[in-house]
Amino acid sequence: MKLFRLVVALTFILFISPVVYAQTDTAEEQKPSLDNGTIESQFDYLYRKSGSYQEYKVVKKTSYQKIKANVLDSLKALKKDLSDTKKLVEVQSNEIKSLKEDLQTTNDNLTAVTKEKDNIQFLGMPMTKSAYNSLLWTIILSLVALLAFFVFKYRSSNAITTQAQGLLADTEKEFEAYKAKALEREQKVRRELQDELNKQKYGDKKTKK
Repeated sequence: MKLFRLVVALTFILFISPVVYAQTDTAEEQKPSLDNGTIESQFDYLYRKSGSYQEYKVVKKTSYQKIKANVLDSLKALKKDLSDTKKLVEVQSNEIKSLKEDLQTTNDNLTAVTKEKDNIQFLGMPMTKSAYNSLLWTIILSLVALLAFFVFKYRSSNAITTQAQGLLADTEKEFEAYKAKALEREQKVRRELQDELNKQKYGDKKTKK
């Protein structure tokens, strides 16, 4: 009777342990570690969750494909942002060029006007030279302010472009290095496993002989 109870208890323990382990593992997998966060945090999560074999890390194929897709998505987003920034820089450069031309034209007009009499015609209306100069300088200052604004935007866009290019290059280098290491580790693990299989295979043959 005692033996029967012992067998039943052991059977219950062996049956319930995998269920508890599976539930715990499922709860951990529900954490969105590979679904959100930075690429660095995802690599850290992958490293922690990967198995170990001697001095190597064994990465699941599904996890590798997931983080590869995340990296490629990040690269795609960075490339799109870079392309949008370049287009914005081109538009702003054209606007700055146009403003410079307008400013040069205004300065030329101002030089020509100062040589005329005090009473001049502006858009069909008589104006004194001082009033005309005040209006013209107001336009010039507005154009200068717009030019300064677009120059500032251009520099900011250029800095963003440079930062995005640097980040893209660093991400590509990290991804290539990780891919090469992962491939090398996978090849080493396969060779070692094959060696172990060969040893067991030939060892069994010798034993049979």
